[in-house]
Amino acid sequence: MTLFKGRKGWGRFSLCFFAVVVASLLFAASFPNPVVPWGIPQLAWIAYIPLFWLLYQVDLGASVFWGALYGYAAYGLFNYWLSVFHPLAGIIVGLIYLVFFAILFPLLKAASLLFPRRGYILQWLIWIAYEYLRTQGFLGYPYGITGYSQWTQLPVIQIAGIFGVWGVSALVIFPSVYGGAALKGILSLPKEGKTPAEGVVPLKVFIRREWLALVLWLAALAAALGYGFISLVDYTEVPTARIALIQHNTDPWRGDMEDYRQNFRVLRRLSQEALEGEPKPDLVVWSETAFVPRIYWHETYRDDQESYALVKELLDYLKNQEVPFVIGNDDARLEVNNRGQWERVDYNAVMLFNRGEITGLYRKLHLVPFTEYFPYEKQLPWVYNALKNADTHFWKKGREATVFSINGLKFSSPICFEDTFGYLSREFVRNGAEFIVNLSNDAWSKSLSAQMQHLSMAVFRAVENRRSMVRSTASGQTCGIDPNGRILAMAEPFAETQLTVEIPMVKPNSWYTKYGDFFAQLCTAAAVLGLFAGLGGRIIKMLKGRKR
Repeated sequence: MTLFKGRKGWGRFSLCFFAVVVASLLFAASFPNPVVPWGIPQLAWIAYIPLFWLLYQVDLGASVFWGALYGYAAYGLFNYWLSVFHPLAGIIVGLIYLVFFAILFPLLKAASLLFPRRGYILQWLIWIAYEYLRTQGFLGYPYGITGYSQWTQLPVIQIAGIFGVWGVSALVIFPSVYGGAALKGILSLPKEGKTPAEGVVPLKVFIRREWLALVLWLAALAAALGYGFISLVDYTEVPTARIALIQHNTDPWRGDMEDYRQNFRVLRRLSQEALEGEPKPDLVVWSETAFVPRIYWHETYRDDQESYALVKELLDYLKNQEVPFVIGNDDARLEVNNRGQWERVDYNAVMLFNRGEITGLYRKLHLVPFTEYFPYEKQLPWVYNALKNADTHFWKKGREATVFSINGLKFSSPICFEDTFGYLSREFVRNGAEFIVNLSNDAWSKSLSAQMQHLSMAVFRAVENRRSMVRSTASGQTCGIDPNGRILAMAEPFAETQLTVEIPMVKPNSWYTKYGDFFAQLCTAAAVLGLFAGLGGRIIKMLKGRKR
């Protein structure tokens, strides 16, 4: 591996470093950010050109270094707000993506080496596969998926109803892959013992040779836009539901019992404002763990009289309400552990109340890695203990994709991070949910960028499943979203407020609801087969050469 050597080497290194810096800035700017809260989606279409150009300028070994550098820099800029949660959070996520891109870049470089002429097509497939695979498993983290940058471009994102967000990513990534391959000829850096012109393909020659791929992409883009405009539906004549969303503008876990009591008073006051509106809402929704004392636990065991008193005050209030309430809470129960002993187990939960009684319960299925869940206590006890000592609140996973049903309303309530995963909302809809109610708490981030990035992903859950969606959040972005992905109304962020929004009620299932992430899975299989085919072909050539 050679990064630089001599004066020319320093020049090469500087240009490659500049390419990484530009690519990192373009990536971060494509999404909601501190400068442009809604992001600049047009930048995403060219954001990776510097990276793919760079891959043609370095050898396989050096690509590890440049991938690691880009992964840490890009996600450091994009997810800067993670450090607010804990100084180590941003470092950990940065290191994870340092490793991911240190693996991804050599694979992308290998594609260009195995297929010198059309390796860019395999690079395109590999990048889509990477975006899909990094949402899987314990470390699954959907922030930064390329397609999410287009969340405000309604005609572009309608194909998510067929292909999921991966179809949008595929469209947006291709110009960078193609552009990087095209520019390698006119901006190629001189290598040891060669002039800049040796071994390069001029831009005109490249486009003349690779015109078909460009034409096919343009045709796919035109088809996607055509479908996008045609499939936008006018929902003004369909039945609606009125949902009151309560935004109390506090991080509910911060403070003591007096803070919890004050928080409840704010929630009650805002709820009353919504209930006094005409016509009345069909449902009132409080955000994730909006009410902190454990409702079921303290009502059942009453081991803390101060907490029980506040729980009783809540239940007395709810008994007098004709409208059902959806409330986020810590659902604590006594369960038998692996040692046969009874212990308290906590679930991050959503409770449906009707006249003060819990008539429905959902427990979070996909927990946030490290901060809510760490399954490797036995394998990595030092990490587990460090997290526990840092006052990490671990939850137990739920088991059922619950669909609530009350007064003719059928809905499901993914909790916070869960609405960033397409498979979960799809599962809820397949189980019968007619709209989606997300309860979130991003108040800890103290960042509009974090809240807007979260919203950008939630929009896709509505489009993918052709279902309306509402979000009740602690501090923003509280809103209603129609099945087109259009934001119907949004509350002011970082304000104590309530928002009552009418959402269209539609039931037809989309292609994505029926078949899920088939497109991403096909791209992943094609990427793996392409790499093995290229490697196999190279081995066969080597063996034939030896026989001669």
